[in-house]
Amino acid sequence: MASNVGADQPRRILNHDIMGCTADGVVGNDLYSGRALGLSEPGDVLQLHPELAGQWDTISDHYRRIGLSHTTDVLWDLSHARLADYPDHDVSVFFFGPDEHAVRPNRPWLDAVAAINSKNIFMDIAERLAVPVPLTRPFARIDAITEADIAAAPYPCYLKAAVSVSGVGIHRCGDATALRAAMDEFAPDTPVQIQQEVVTDIFLNLQFRSDARGVERFAATEQVLKGCVHQGNRHPARHTPWDSVQPMAQWLHDEGMRGVFAFDVAVVDGAEGPDYLAIECNPRYNGASYPTAIAHKLGIDTWLAKAYHTRHRSLGALDLSGIEYDPATGTGIVLVNWGPILVGKLLVLIAGDESTQARLEEALLSRL
Repeated sequence: MASNVGADQPRRILNHDIMGCTADGVVGNDLYSGRALGLSEPGDVLQLHPELAGQWDTISDHYRRIGLSHTTDVLWDLSHARLADYPDHDVSVFFFGPDEHAVRPNRPWLDAVAAINSKNIFMDIAERLAVPVPLTRPFARIDAITEADIAAAPYPCYLKAAVSVSGVGIHRCGDATALRAAMDEFAPDTPVQIQQEVVTDIFLNLQFRSDARGVERFAATEQVLKGCVHQGNRHPARHTPWDSVQPMAQWLHDEGMRGVFAFDVAVVDGAEGPDYLAIECNPRYNGASYPTAIAHKLGIDTWLAKAYHTRHRSLGALDLSGIEYDPATGTGIVLVNWGPILVGKLLVLIAGDESTQARLEEALLSRL
């Protein structure tokens, strides 16, 4: 495994628009491209949504005060066609799909993403590579599920579309009646899987990053949950079972995967200690990737990244005085996903130990 992935990077063009890989109808998703500003470095080219132009001075001043380097070479245009305008720049995108491939062709990368993005193919590869996973039955078509399959399902279970984003197409089923009802939500030819429910309150996000030189471990974070709803991520995680998914990470790299990708891993009680079960792979950047990158750049080891709602509709209206990240103390608040403030949403990183996080979060909430 290479240890120098990410070092001495060439110039990049970054387009982290998520609209080609997101659930429909979620307010503000078209404004997420701003997250990539914290990933960027001087000399990079960054594509941003034109509606974010009015927030540029405020976010730039914030990053300057906290010592976070970033590019100032911005294209206020999210068209994928612009990726072709910089052939001497490496490509950094949220998700490498057909639109990205059409302008910056990379067939191995495209095929690797398409393969592992299917939960059914993920399970096939996991079995081949001896990666532990929950009890799962894949079906090429939902209408292939028989009454015998329904009777044999490991209740409670989840019926999942083989390809889904943001939890869409995932249904918890407590019994056969619920499973039949969930099946009616899908077209007959939809590939799906039935997966046994994993009972735990610890879910990990294990991120890797890959380039032509190799694949390396990027960060292990723990998901912050409110019930079953993902709220954010915390670092460091209580568990770091890298070896449980390393074979698949290496396989993905060898197949042509590039950039950041991550595994969701459940921690469950086993007979001889914790067991680590891989749930799925996100062959792309994810919500944890952006605070992780900023934390790496600023040298922050202990942090919480969390999404909030706010009454404000511009960064200039948000008062961070006294709680903004201070490089001298290594504590404070960093704006990560700042674009959606236009619709009243933010993702921030809170640096410091847990008591400091709690104090800073309380102060932040009073200003949101």
